[in-house]
Amino acid sequence: MKSYLGFWEQLQKPFFVLAPMANVTDVVFRRMIAKYGRPDVMWTEFVSADGLCHPKGRQALLRDLEYVECERPIVTQLFTAHPEKMYEAAKFVASLGFDGIDINMGCPDKNVMKQGAGASLMKDPALAQAVILAAMEGVEASGKRIPVSVKTRLGFNEDTLDEWLPKLLETKPAVITVHCRTKKEMSKVPAKWERVKRAVEIARGSGTLIVGNGDVRDCADAEEKARETGCDGVMLGRAVFGNPWLFDRKKQDVTVREKLEVAIEHTKLFEETWRDTKSFDLMKKHYQAYINHFPLAKELRVELMICQNAEDVKKSIEKFLKTHGDIAA
Repeated sequence: MKSYLGFWEQLQKPFFVLAPMANVTDVVFRRMIAKYGRPDVMWTEFVSADGLCHPKGRQALLRDLEYVECERPIVTQLFTAHPEKMYEAAKFVASLGFDGIDINMGCPDKNVMKQGAGASLMKDPALAQAVILAAMEGVEASGKRIPVSVKTRLGFNEDTLDEWLPKLLETKPAVITVHCRTKKEMSKVPAKWERVKRAVEIARGSGTLIVGNGDVRDCADAEEKARETGCDGVMLGRAVFGNPWLFDRKKQDVTVREKLEVAIEHTKLFEETWRDTKSFDLMKKHYQAYINHFPLAKELRVELMICQNAEDVKKSIEKFLKTHGDIAA
């Protein structure tokens, strides 16, 4: 039996995808990116499969599963250590019309690992296989046909890629994204892209696509890494902060004015979408990225950090543009 690739098979290689990031890649942020520089594939924030199996939990988590058509192809990422929960969650998520399901097997968050999920699954290959197969069975039970993929790391405390990756490949996922550090290393050491090249070698002939992830600066850097390693695609994450144009290869220079106007637009959309259901403070990490690397940026950023709503933000930025138009040009 071959891996079922679904939409992945139609992508031109190397393809570039947006990393799932908790409290960042919500539907609002993805809509901004879809407008200004869409990647080949988008991911939701990760969602608890266990939570989706309870009526109250499902109701609360539905907001994290919101998407709009302009985001397609859109993959939702789930995490759990329980195959039976993954089965139910995958069945439900497939019915929502997602283009694919990804399983998180690399998250180093202590609360996630305490459940035996995320990076902890690297310590139990048999359970990891059972979770993947349960996701595939859940999709089948939904009556849909969408690909299942996995995002993982080189290993838990040590690099065990040569033992770990073949175990994943036995289940024939469509894609395996390899963040080229161990869980222990977090992001404290440079990403080891030579290990992505090794992952490509291990996966050769399996039918599973390999995506590399870690320390990718921009699309030019992604292209070079894909060329050097032979991977099918590259995932970009932190580089997109403050730069929704990241995936637009034709957009070379972004002016300060453009960044500030997008910050206003992003804030307005955040407020309209979430209203009182998400803290406005979540927007403030984006201001740290948008309002940077230009004269008087710190002063404006400090002002935005005390803003309480979209109107406050708009007034502060418009006042700055009116007073310091020469900086923003």
